[in-house]
Amino acid sequence: MKPAEINLKWAALQERIATEFDNEKPDIKVVLFLIGVQELGQGPRKFSKRQKEELMHIANCKLFSKMGFYELEGLDQDGWPHWKLVKVVPNYTILEQEMLIKSLIIDYFEAEMEWEF
Repeated sequence: MKPAEINLKWAALQERIATEFDNEKPDIKVVLFLIGVQELGQGPRKFSKRQKEELMHIANCKLFSKMGFYELEGLDQDGWPHWKLVKVVPNYTILEQEMLIKSLIIDYFEAEMEWEF
């Protein structure tokens, strides 16, 4: 996707999430948290600050697994997924990182949640 298309779809995604949760437009961190909760598969509940960070890590691993950077190792005794790095993620500029993550998030919602933008 080109940056203009990514930004259009990202805005539509933010709008849809804001509507679904009757809230303001989420930033990337909030969307990563939501993906992490979805991937954990234990439903919404209260999470500690550390758990929220781990959920965002789970989301990043899930997203970057589509590019072959991470592989799911399995679940721990509490049902939390653990990922292993299988190849080093290249150094991207901040703008490249943002566009890549937005693109991966859009792909996730289109594929996993069957949302259309």
